[in-house]
Amino acid sequence: MATGGKRKALQGRFSRLFIHVVEPAVLPLYKPIDYVEVLAQIHEELETGLLSERSNLYLLQFQVFRGLGESKLLQRSLHSAWQSATTVYEELVFGAWLKYEKQGEELISDLLASCGKCSQEFWRIDIASRFPIQTVEVVGTYNSNLSNGSATVFFQIGREKISCDRQKIASLSIPFHTMLNGCFTESLREVIDLSENGISPNSMRAVSDFSYTGQLCDLSLDVLLEILIFANKFCCEKLKDACDRKLASLVSSRQDAIELMDCALEENSPVLAVSCLQVFLRELPECLNDELVVKIFSNATKQQRLIMVGQASFSLYCLLSEVAMSIDPRSDVTACFLEKLVESAITDRQKQIAYHQLGCVRLLRKEYSEAECHFNAAFTTGHVYSVSGLARVARFKGNKRQSYEKLSSVILSYQPLGWMYQERSLYADGDSRWEDLDKATELDPTLIYPYMYRAASLMRKDDVKLALAEINRVLGFKLALECLELRFCFYLLLEDYKSALCDVQAILTLSPEYRMFEGRVAASQLRTLVREHVEQWTTADCWLQLYDRWSSVDDIGSLSVIYQMLESDAAKGVLYFRQSLLLLRLNCPEAAMRSLQLARQHAGSENERLVYEGWILYDTGHCEEGLRKAEESITLQRSFEAFFLKAYALADSGPDPSCSATVVSLLQEALQCPSDRLRKGQALNNLGSVYVDCGKLELAADCYISALKIRHTRAHQGLARVHFLKNERNAAYEEMTKLIEKARNNASAYEKRSEYCDRDLSKEDLQMVTQLDPLRVYPYRYRAAVLMDSHKEKEAIAELTRAIAFKADLHLLHLRAAFHEHIGDVSSALRDCRAALSLDPNHQEMLELHRRVYSQEP
Repeated sequence: MATGGKRKALQGRFSRLFIHVVEPAVLPLYKPIDYVEVLAQIHEELETGLLSERSNLYLLQFQVFRGLGESKLLQRSLHSAWQSATTVYEELVFGAWLKYEKQGEELISDLLASCGKCSQEFWRIDIASRFPIQTVEVVGTYNSNLSNGSATVFFQIGREKISCDRQKIASLSIPFHTMLNGCFTESLREVIDLSENGISPNSMRAVSDFSYTGQLCDLSLDVLLEILIFANKFCCEKLKDACDRKLASLVSSRQDAIELMDCALEENSPVLAVSCLQVFLRELPECLNDELVVKIFSNATKQQRLIMVGQASFSLYCLLSEVAMSIDPRSDVTACFLEKLVESAITDRQKQIAYHQLGCVRLLRKEYSEAECHFNAAFTTGHVYSVSGLARVARFKGNKRQSYEKLSSVILSYQPLGWMYQERSLYADGDSRWEDLDKATELDPTLIYPYMYRAASLMRKDDVKLALAEINRVLGFKLALECLELRFCFYLLLEDYKSALCDVQAILTLSPEYRMFEGRVAASQLRTLVREHVEQWTTADCWLQLYDRWSSVDDIGSLSVIYQMLESDAAKGVLYFRQSLLLLRLNCPEAAMRSLQLARQHAGSENERLVYEGWILYDTGHCEEGLRKAEESITLQRSFEAFFLKAYALADSGPDPSCSATVVSLLQEALQCPSDRLRKGQALNNLGSVYVDCGKLELAADCYISALKIRHTRAHQGLARVHFLKNERNAAYEEMTKLIEKARNNASAYEKRSEYCDRDLSKEDLQMVTQLDPLRVYPYRYRAAVLMDSHKEKEAIAELTRAIAFKADLHLLHLRAAFHEHIGDVSSALRDCRAALSLDPNHQEMLELHRRVYSQEP
């Protein structure tokens, strides 16, 4: 008993020390109260506004999608901003931004190049060609009273005299024309002293040559700089323009750009300035480690920014701020760039973004008075989310009650959102805190802090089963590292080292450099410590464990086993490839691509490497190039993976019946090649799907049954579909029930089973789907449609609105728009149409609905 009590006391101390949930950060993101309304407004302005405003509108759209966490959509918005650029400044900034965002694709640049593919935004822009050549003609009055005026004039510089044609020099600028042909004494002189004007004899000779030819020969950098300053001083626009372009052509490195940018800004030389800017932006993020580069961006005045980046100053500092925040959000550089962003902001929306981001950085730097000022400015201009920053500042200043009241006021004044209740919970106690967290989850089930807080609180109360259920609830639909870390702590507390090892290995798969306990300990170190308490598996054991987890659809467990197997002498290319498949299934595309790259690096043969390259190309949207890699691999050696890749890519290319026959043939070829059961089960499952699409149900059933015999559990879904198409509804339901019983992650199974039962059972299954994975949109659409059929229009729209609040989904918006149209609410229908077209501008059904609704608008 004494030993048990001591052990429990130690566990309690561990619980207090390590089962700690960090408060959610105030995110430096643009989060409007009604993102649908904002997206609709942007779409309307894109349709009706000036072409010159489009890039800024797409940038705002980018900020909305970033706030929603929609990575694919924000990439498209950024690309649209680049395509819509009407100035070289915008094209340069957005092209550089795309290059920065696609840093991961640089790893496959050799693959793209070998296929003749290249992204245009990666090309260097010929800056000089984008600026019109100066064609200023100097028109002045010739002084006919000059007696014996000489056609030649000599400019004396020190002891040297440079012979020039008087009228040629006079034609360079109005000041020279006035000097040489006007009423000044110089017009009567043959020798004019220019010794005090900072130009050397060599440079003056070059000026004289230019006055004859209109061109500058190959000159040294120093001479060109002298001529530029001279031309600017005497307003020689054509000479200055020629010199500007000549200097710009010499910018080939960061050092060149640093040395010449100051001169470009001082002498108002836009071609040179933009050429220097291009060098800096192409080298992001590395160039921000250069103090001289940072100084140029930090010290640029409004006039200098106009020279350097025209009217795209806000876009430039948006990019620079984002890069600086990714390096160190607390740095002076980040704060400085955000101050420039605030200075560059023109519209209220731009000010909301700039002030809020600067407030977030000031908050991180514990500069509370400044943070309060910036958050207040953002809130005043309409960014309600900035109240989160104001509340944090109030608490840090010792006024927790004021923080609570600020959030309460917002909840009462606006349509309540999940983040409002989550934020208010930080300033509440006891039951009030739990109530706010439960409300936050109800309004936005994707927020992970409420689950973590509840799970940690339950664990502290020794409600182990409930604590694990709560954290598993969120891990069932969102593989968040902080949630895996918390569950790892739970397992340590319970001395379940096997499960703890599983979670830490999954963490390291997702993020090899991850640090736990608020960054104090490397996850790899904890893994080493925990592994000492776990029995070591042989290679055979690992394969058995992998089969068990794969067949039970335990993707996190499968990741952990593969991580462990990679430490052995097994063929690493195959294992990294399997890892990438799991990561894609878990919606972790960046980690999946990293694993594919590692598979490519560790390929055991040329034909295997070609297959992995094919998958890399396919997953990055280069389907035809991926197919060619598969074909090239097959010519070297017939293999399961090469045939499978080719079949998969062809099946995804379209529903052409002739294509289906080819896919069947390829999958049959794959199944005749050596492979393990995991992959053969997938191939059989895919082959069954093709047979179903072709109406060959018996052949499809045979494939699914064969797949189930080798424990490919997901084949239950295909077999259920076959039963349903044979009008065997009960058998389909039973087949999906088997999948639900076997699968660890079974939200999709419940969703599919709902199609094979009556309405009441369907409702139950779909309610379970929403509980397991609130991001799946079909259940909301189904429930809304049922309500609409029952003439409960308001309830149907409310069901869709509930999901739309946290999930930007085209189908949800489409259905709500149709419902609004049905009840005669044309303005709401039009709003939803426009917002949906922001998600997919080319969706045909949405375009047709938009045209119909638009025609009804009064």
